Amino acid sequence: MSLPYAEVIGDPIAHSKSPLIHGFWLEKLGLEAQYTRCRVTTDGLGEFFAERRAIPAWKGCNITIPHKEAVLPFLDGVEDAAQAIGAVNTVFRGESGDLIGTNTDIEGVAEALVGAEDTDSAVVIGNGGAARAAFAHLARIGSRDVRIIARDPAKAMRVADECGLTATAAPFDPDADRMRGAHIVINATQLGMDGQPPMPTWIGEQLERTADRAVVFDMVYAPLETALLAAAGKVGRARADGLVMLVGQAAAAFERFFGVPAPRQYDAGLRAILTA
Repeated sequence: MSLPYAEVIGDPIAHSKSPLIHGFWLEKLGLEAQYTRCRVTTDGLGEFFAERRAIPAWKGCNITIPHKEAVLPFLDGVEDAAQAIGAVNTVFRGESGDLIGTNTDIEGVAEALVGAEDTDSAVVIGNGGAARAAFAHLARIGSRDVRIIARDPAKAMRVADECGLTATAAPFDPDADRMRGAHIVINATQLGMDGQPPMPTWIGEQLERTADRAVVFDMVYAPLETALLAAAGKVGRARADGLVMLVGQAAAAFERFFGVPAPRQYDAGLRAILTA
């Protein structure tokens, strides 16, 4: 009998850290199960899910670029989290064997912001796919003063509205005083990532205008110590890096796949492996 297994799909897929994360947890729990990766093209999505439906041992998959929206027609149901974001990052089997889509990125954002003492005021940088998870989480917790910094403020407002969030938006302009008094700052762009343009220096400089106990969360995890987080450290703000979200969203998916919570008591060891 085949071992129960889950996997991550995308195109490309070789870079994914998901097999390392899930494999680590499976080993710690002593579960006889596997987690693999599979390159699937957009044209091959239909065939992929048709084949997997017929495999009892298959527990589901994580979805990465470019399939997070394209996967929707092949599912039997979608949870509220995925509906709020408009994208799926996890597919699992429901009680009747149906394929259910969800988005655990919201849970990853929630984990990154667990140290925030006040969640009412927030600044979000960006309006793309990653920002949708931030918008949906802030809408879920009832944040009332959300300020978006984006290259296209009109689009940012539309995206926030689609995620159920009431917000204001302004362009990347150092004269727009968006940080003052904020308790949460989230970078949901690729700015500052290896190989991408840097975060504008004025963003880091304005962090001193945030609340004293503000949390600065950068979704980027390559590098872990981004210029934004370095600036946050200089003014004494609490910080959360992209690895916190990556592991948090994976833990939520792991439980859906294998029916048991991820062994989070080993997070320090997992983090050491992921940053080696």
